[in-house]
This record gives sequence, structure tokens and C-alpha cells, in this order.
Amino acid sequence: MQPKHFLFAFLMGFLSISCISIKNTIKNIDDNAPNLVLSKNNTFVIAAFSKDKKYGYDKDYPINIFYLNTKNDTINQPRFLNALAGPNGEKITYKKLESCCPFPTKRFETGAGLLDVYEIYWEGQDKPIKLYLNIYEKGILMVPVGLTLKRQ
Repeated sequence: MQPKHFLFAFLMGFLSISCISIKNTIKNIDDNAPNLVLSKNNTFVIAAFSKDKKYGYDKDYPINIFYLNTKNDTINQPRFLNALAGPNGEKITYKKLESCCPFPTKRFETGAGLLDVYEIYWEGQDKPIKLYLNIYEKGILMVPVGLTLKRQ
């Protein structure tokens, strides 16, 4: 067996074994949440503001941004983040830090999903914030505490 094929086989075997023991700790999955809607600016329409300080800031309460399918795993994060602004309407910028925190999901063919961790910045900010985004599950889409909606 070639080294490249051996490494791939090893990784797939490890992942399949490790996925068996993955436990779902996400508390805010809601399969009955309304489907997400896109604005004319290709951002998600968000009408609610969270009062829960854990929403988005805690890996057990991620922002669930499932929209239609998970075949393209990079389009929903900007659709959400580009709708947001800083606490006083400041323009935000963001950077993906990592993917973490595996959990079981029926919405992806491997049976497991990962959360995406983003760092959010705006001018005048003391320290960047981190938000956890989940593209695999549904939930009520809200603006996290401390942020606002971008003016259209």
C-alpha cells in the first residue's frame, strides 16, 4: 500500500471510530425553526435579538445557520456575519479561526458535523469576540448579545 493511501485509510478509520463516541451537547437545535430567508443583499434576514449571553458565544449554544443543504460549507457563514454590525452599528470584519467540537448530525453524509469558530472585530473594540456557527442544524436565527444588525 502506498504511504498516501495508508495515511488516508488510517485517518478514515480513526474518524469512523471516534465518531461513534461523539455526544451531542448542542442545546439549541430546533428542527421546527422557520427556514432561513435571504435578503436582496445575499445576507440572512434576521428579525430577533438574543437575550441569552451564551447564544453564539458558547459551543453548546451555537448559531445554527442551516439553509437548504450543507453541500457548500462556506456560503452560510458570510450570509449570517455580513448581516451583523458592532454594538453601535460599527462595520465588522471577521476571520475563521478553526473548526471544532464534533457532534452527531443526520444532515451530513458522514453522520458528524463541526462548528466553525469566527473572530469578530470592529473599530474601537477592546478585544475581539468569538462566535460559534453551526451550518448543519436549524435553530431560531438571532443577533447575539452585544451586536446589532447592519443598516441596509
